[in-house]
Amino acid sequence: MSRPSADTVAPVASEPASSSRPPATSSPPDTLDAESRRWLDALAVPGYARDEAVGRLHELLLRAARFEVSRRRLALPHLRGGDHDDLAQQAADDALVAVLAKLASFRGESRFTTWVYKFALYEAAVKLRRRAWQERELPLEPDSWPQIASRALSPEEHVAESELIGALRDAINDALSAHQREVLVAITLNGVPIDVLSERLNTTRGALYKTLHDARRKLRARLAAEGLDLTSDARGQAP
Repeated sequence: MSRPSADTVAPVASEPASSSRPPATSSPPDTLDAESRRWLDALAVPGYARDEAVGRLHELLLRAARFEVSRRRLALPHLRGGDHDDLAQQAADDALVAVLAKLASFRGESRFTTWVYKFALYEAAVKLRRRAWQERELPLEPDSWPQIASRALSPEEHVAESELIGALRDAINDALSAHQREVLVAITLNGVPIDVLSERLNTTRGALYKTLHDARRKLRARLAAEGLDLTSDARGQAP
């Protein structure tokens, strides 16, 4: 039977009661199903019962992580068999820490097992994306601006879109800070996953979302001042 790795899970399961007690669950609704209630009760009080419940929870998360890694393995042909299981173990460990930290947010809209399953799927997906980009250089400049343009356009529409792309390129170079330009280009033009970018730039996803929002706002204002409209529904791939 697999158990959580000692460096990740042991502090959660074995620390003294004064430091290992998880946050209160804020009185979950009485409509919780019996199984979910048992999980919460077992995880609420430090001691042998909680340690045993943490172990069972990790096994559940590991099964979910292995499923997600297996489901995506065709997209990562360079990974070897051992790599797949290592990523699943890491994902389960991190998912366990996240679940125990967020027990208070569980409100019973779904079964507890369904709720925690999503943590493992998310962590597995994040780790697979990071592994896929591990040996790749982070592209912070547009690969090719002409590729952004739509192909099935009339000559008049093509001229209009070319004008917009030229104005957009100038706005990105002139209106944005260097950091805003790097983030916008990496995410929206070069398809770098935001969690990969946050790791490479040593920042948080939230900070990157804020930077991306501010960059888009600046671009829209700049283009609007020039009488141009940057809308995703009209251009399909606008940042």
